[in-house]
Amino acid sequence: MQIDWDKTIDDIFADKLSCPRCGSLKSTLVAGYSRSPAAGEYSPRVHNCKNKDECDARRLVIVCETCARDLRLRANAVDQEAMMTLLINDCRKDLEDCLDYLADYWQEDLDVDPTDTDKRLEDLEPDIYAEEDAWRRKLEDEYMNYHRWFRDHSARLPNPGWRGEYVEEILALGYTTQLGD
Repeated sequence: MQIDWDKTIDDIFADKLSCPRCGSLKSTLVAGYSRSPAAGEYSPRVHNCKNKDECDARRLVIVCETCARDLRLRANAVDQEAMMTLLINDCRKDLEDCLDYLADYWQEDLDVDPTDTDKRLEDLEPDIYAEEDAWRRKLEDEYMNYHRWFRDHSARLPNPGWRGEYVEEILALGYTTQLGD
């Protein structure tokens, strides 16, 4: 009798999640939001912070219960599917922020002269646009990875209509997207 060790190991660990802080394997972890730079180190999502040691951005942190207590993280238990739902929704929020920025927030950030309000970001500040576009594309890649996970695991995608709405809005602004057309 031949044993497929790769499959056997995959079956044993299929429902296990690893705590990014202590490395323990659990069937559930806990997830919560924190502004603490120390807790942010255990966020599964990369953030666009220049100085990570002083960044107080609100981040989704997923760790085991013991580590959550150590980090003083208010969190709820999540299994693998619930964790992936939190991750895809957090990514969607960031993509919506990018959309809002491209729509008009950039004009406030850059204090654009009222005579230039009909111009686009890429025309006034090409370097800032290139940075924003690269960040949005990175988020779109991340979103597609989460989307693929739901498909690969035959799990129902939360809020499946979101993608179509996002695509319509980004195209209406005259930009391209990797999420469809």
